Amino acid sequence: MASTPMDLDNPDGSSPANGTPSTSLHITRTLGGGVPSTSAVTEVIANYRPTKLFKREDIKDGRPQPYILSLDYDDPGELLMTSESDETIQIYKVREGRHDKQLLSKKYGVKLAKFTHNSSSIIYASTKQNDAIRYLTTHDNAFIRYFEGHTAPVTCLAMHPGNDDFISCSKDNTIRLWNAGTRNETGVLYLNTPHLAAWDPSGQVFAVGSPHSGTVLLYDHRNFDKAPFAEFDIVEACASVDARHTLQGWTTLEFANDGRSILLGTKGEGHFLLDSFNGSLKAYLHKSEGGSNRLAPGEEYTMNGGGSHGANVEDSGDCCFSQDGRYVLGGAKKGVAVWDTLGNTSEKVLEPVHLLEDERPAAVVAMNPRFNFFATADQDLVFWLPDPHA
Repeated sequence: MASTPMDLDNPDGSSPANGTPSTSLHITRTLGGGVPSTSAVTEVIANYRPTKLFKREDIKDGRPQPYILSLDYDDPGELLMTSESDETIQIYKVREGRHDKQLLSKKYGVKLAKFTHNSSSIIYASTKQNDAIRYLTTHDNAFIRYFEGHTAPVTCLAMHPGNDDFISCSKDNTIRLWNAGTRNETGVLYLNTPHLAAWDPSGQVFAVGSPHSGTVLLYDHRNFDKAPFAEFDIVEACASVDARHTLQGWTTLEFANDGRSILLGTKGEGHFLLDSFNGSLKAYLHKSEGGSNRLAPGEEYTMNGGGSHGANVEDSGDCCFSQDGRYVLGGAKKGVAVWDTLGNTSEKVLEPVHLLEDERPAAVVAMNPRFNFFATADQDLVFWLPDPHA
């Protein structure tokens, strides 16, 4: 794995590229140290710069670089994992700024790789053979068990924030609830196009996004077999700002860490920021550079209009909240846009307050849960850190 030091790397001899442990990334914790988390994020959010670039050096013989399909961190924020279109999983050590290991899944394919609460155990969705979810230990690349039941491709995996429960969404029009300790699902919900799911920070509530019905449903985890306790009509709430993407093209569903907002990302010209209590539109986060070229979860290739440059690659989320829930980071064709959710929303439309520039597209974006650090990816992986000299 080749890593390219960028403008913020310390020009001393230590470098993850040459195998020497490095502290040159200057990673600091977002939380702790007696500093309020909101003020800490606010102080650095405008100063992020692309700091290290990773390219797959094992791709040779004129083969194109694979596309990175998903990004995920372990709970301590020390490891970053990618699933890639060449049926590999790559794991990186965040604080050392280096590639750690590669895992192969050539028989079953791989997408939507997620860490469990054990940093050496992961789950991921299959892309070949069948539609099972696979539970793997990374230290020896051995399967613990398969979670079988879906009869069509999985579109989303969501780990519970506090235990080993998780949710899977599928094109078979089911949501399945699981616990990593047993191979059988703990529950099934039959819904129309339930392509996205997310847990609230407490783990007591989960949301399901159904693009074709234009609704986001909220369930009590303890009583998931009952009707949802809230049903948000996205068409009614959001048609005034982007009618086209109220019924299609949903890419992300995420609760803010304060539980007050829900981010519904789209592949269109903006994202919807919803009130998590009543489903009203707080703000439409407008993208100045237009929409994403990737397929939304559950979409077919023909729906994307064909073309190249990743047009047949499924999106797993090109936007996310900052750790304090105040900011939203969204991928752009050249870098990352940042919206301040506390900005003036009198017109219901928010423009980015910062544009963090990079020459590469950011098709997937993931904020580290513990450190002032985020990553973006398309065919290359980029680490971003606040510029200590800004």
